[in-house]
Amino acid sequence: MDACMATHLLNALPHPLLSIGGDGMIHDANPAAELFFAMSRNALKKIRFQELLPFGSPLIGAIEQVRSRRAPINEYRVDLGTPRIGVERYVDIHMAPLPQLDNGVVVMLQERTIADKMDRQLTHRGAARSLSAMGAMLAHEIKNPLSGIRGAAQLLETALGDEDRALCRLICDETDRIVNLVDRMEAFSDGRPVERRAINIHEVLEHVRKVAQAGFARNIRFVEAYDPSLPPVLANRDQLIQVFLNLVKNAAEAIGPDALQGEIELTTAFRPGVRIRTPGKASPVSLPLEFCVRDNGPGVPEDLVPHLFDPFVTTKPSGSGLGLALVAKIIGDHGGVIECESHPRKTVFRMLMPVYARRDA
Repeated sequence: MDACMATHLLNALPHPLLSIGGDGMIHDANPAAELFFAMSRNALKKIRFQELLPFGSPLIGAIEQVRSRRAPINEYRVDLGTPRIGVERYVDIHMAPLPQLDNGVVVMLQERTIADKMDRQLTHRGAARSLSAMGAMLAHEIKNPLSGIRGAAQLLETALGDEDRALCRLICDETDRIVNLVDRMEAFSDGRPVERRAINIHEVLEHVRKVAQAGFARNIRFVEAYDPSLPPVLANRDQLIQVFLNLVKNAAEAIGPDALQGEIELTTAFRPGVRIRTPGKASPVSLPLEFCVRDNGPGVPEDLVPHLFDPFVTTKPSGSGLGLALVAKIIGDHGGVIECESHPRKTVFRMLMPVYARRDA
């Protein structure tokens, strides 16, 4: 690729892009950077990158890490707010070495971030913990009286006429429905440790695909785009199957049984550099394994997307709203995060997970 074409490509990027020399001076900037910092390219090239940052910004240290490690670094939800560009301006920042400059670094800013979605994951985990306590309480306080109510209704049924017998049957059906709901909530209160080992995610996805195509997704086309070199994930196989079966079933139901071109895509990829800070961890955790479930259904209503993993939130008329909450809990218990991005004809559930290391064995 010649230099002219490379320049055109960089200028076409919608995200601010800066190249920084070893002395900290801005070497070049694309039009998106001019808009972001409200400065012309020539003006930017006359100042140090540090002059664009709020006082005490962690980016100065991060850039030095890129130089010393000669490796890319990503930082999420960094506030670059200054009087020039706005009081609050949260961005994701992607930094990498630039060999063409002595100790050079290229910096890309991304205002549309996954950071807020990751923050919501911590909220989802808190909600799951609250639901765990509720599930344990309900199992004890509700299931026992329900069994008495159901038993009494069955006894009454034998002594009543046909019209009243139907009412007793309704009582039994409704108590069974409540018991099933409580049983599902009990899954959140199961604090027993699960066995985890190195899992080949592609074997899990292949198993889920076969189950789906043999039943609820028999009329839907599956597309697989896997990275064959992907390292294993430290996980419980049964729980991962539960996660992906839930997501694929939701995708199939969203597409509907009568869709002529229904499609579900399963993808895996290695995304180095993705790190987040989680409670109880002194340093950011690396989550390089990306697993996605995509469908071409009608999409999730925009107002529901931020709350999709909260308990009792559902788009289905007869749904309990616990399936995705349980999915988020399982992924969170494995040290990962899950997010949803939805548009008409394209809904993506994306999971980021830690890689298996021998010390985890």
